[in-house]
Amino acid sequence: MDEKLRNMVLAFRMSELQSLMVFSGKSKAGKKTDLQTRAVELVRIDSSDINIKIKDLSNRMYKSLGSNAEATSITSTQGASYSNPYTDPIPPSPPPAHKLVYPTYPDVSLKKLPFYKIEETLLKPCSLQPNGNGRFQEQNFTFYLTPGQSSDISNSSYRSEQGKPEYRKQIQMRFSLLETSCEQEDNFPSSICVKVNGKLCPLPNPIPTNKPGAEPKRPPKPINITPLCKLSSTTANYINVSWAVEVGRAHTVSVYQVDNLTYKDLLDQLKAKGQRQPDYTRALIKEKLADQDQEIATTSCKVTLACPLGKMRMNAPCRASTCDHLQCFDAQLYLQMNEKKPKWVCPVCNK
Repeated sequence: MDEKLRNMVLAFRMSELQSLMVFSGKSKAGKKTDLQTRAVELVRIDSSDINIKIKDLSNRMYKSLGSNAEATSITSTQGASYSNPYTDPIPPSPPPAHKLVYPTYPDVSLKKLPFYKIEETLLKPCSLQPNGNGRFQEQNFTFYLTPGQSSDISNSSYRSEQGKPEYRKQIQMRFSLLETSCEQEDNFPSSICVKVNGKLCPLPNPIPTNKPGAEPKRPPKPINITPLCKLSSTTANYINVSWAVEVGRAHTVSVYQVDNLTYKDLLDQLKAKGQRQPDYTRALIKEKLADQDQEIATTSCKVTLACPLGKMRMNAPCRASTCDHLQCFDAQLYLQMNEKKPKWVCPVCNK
C-alpha cells in the first residue's frame, strides 16, 4: 500500500472524505473514523483513477487552507514523513497506458429480473478498465454491508429440500455490456474469471458452439455470491475480476442485495392486479369476427380450455398484454417453467 496516499487520506477533513466516497461509489454516511477506514481500503485497492482523485482532493484542501494551515496540519497529523502537495512539485501524470479508457461509473441500466427484487445497490455498475495494452486484464472491486443489510441477509437463511443452506435475501453480482442507450441484459466478458474474497466464484457453464475458433458464450444470468461474502458490517468484501479485452466491447460489473422471489410470489402479484374486464374481451372477439376482408369472412374463433403447456384445464388463465390472440395459458405453470429456465416467451405465438 502507498504510504504517501494513506497519509493523505488520513489528513482529509469530512468534506474530502465524503467527496472521495461519492467518487468511488461508497456510502458517505458515518463517523470520520469510519470514512477514514473506507478511504484506507480504497488506497489498498491501488486503482489509478482513485489515486489521482486522492491527490486532487489533497491539493484542493491545502490550497483552501493556505500555507500556514498546511504546516500545522502536516506537523500535527502526519509527522515529518509527509510531503506538502501544495509546495512540492506535482507528481507526474500516469503514463498513457494507465489513463482511464471508460467512465468509472457509467450510466448503465440493467434489465429487471422478475424473480429478483432489488433492495439495495452495493456496487453500482462500474467499468472494467483495461490497464495497459495486454489482452488479459485484471481489476479489483470492493463493497461494504451496513449492519442492517448484513443482519437481513443472515436472518433470511434456510435449508433447501436437499439440506443445502440457502438465502432468501441474496448478494447478487451482474455483468453487462457498457452501453447506455437502452437497458442491458446480463453479458459476460470473454475468458472471465471471478474471485470473491480470494475464493473462486462459480459461473454459468459456457454454451458449446460449432463455430471454429469461436469462444463458447456463457448464458446471461446473475450470480449469487452470498455464500462467498462476509456478512459483516466491519469488514470489506473484495471482488477480483480477470477477463480478455475485446475490440469495440466494454463491460461493467455491479452488486446488489436482492430478494429472491418464487413463482408463488409472482402469481400472487399477478392475481393482485385483478382480472381484465369481460367487456374488453367481448370487444376483442367482435373485432376478430368483423369482416375486414371482403373475400374471406371469419365466422368463428376457436380457443381451448386446456393449457398449451401442460395440456390440462387451466386454473389461472392468462395471456400477455402484448399478444393479440384470444388463446390463454395457465399462469402458474408458465411461471414455474420460467423459474427453472427463464425464457419469457409466449407459448401460443412464441413472441
